[in-house]
Amino acid sequence: MPLYEHVLLARQDVTSQQVETMIDTYKGVIEQNGGRLEKIEMWGVKSLAYRIKKNRKAHFALLNIDAPPAAIAEMERQMQISEDILRFMTVRVEELDSEPSAMMQKRDRDDRKDRERGRRRDDEGFGGGGSFGGEN
Repeated sequence: MPLYEHVLLARQDVTSQQVETMIDTYKGVIEQNGGRLEKIEMWGVKSLAYRIKKNRKAHFALLNIDAPPAAIAEMERQMQISEDILRFMTVRVEELDSEPSAMMQKRDRDDRKDRERGRRRDDEGFGGGGSFGGEN
């Protein structure tokens, strides 16, 4: 069966639990049509580059899907009807990546950098450890 990566954006005023319920619904559609979800990643609420249907933020989610094209078409048809889904995009891929996506890896890196910065600032003290003014 073909492999797909599917990213969806849900309205920001929908709760995370409601987004998970929507994904479970779409998972059911895929499974009813002979496919399966390999991986689901919830990326959380992120700012949008521009307003979409008067929303500045959205819940982002990634689905890795192994399904026939008819299952994808039915899932996309239901997403077009839903008022809670702002945008979605499905891309056919040669193989599915079992490792965390770049968005999840970025979050881990950002957390690490914040911890390192905080430790560095504590070591240097106020003012960065340098001198101010003209010393000879």
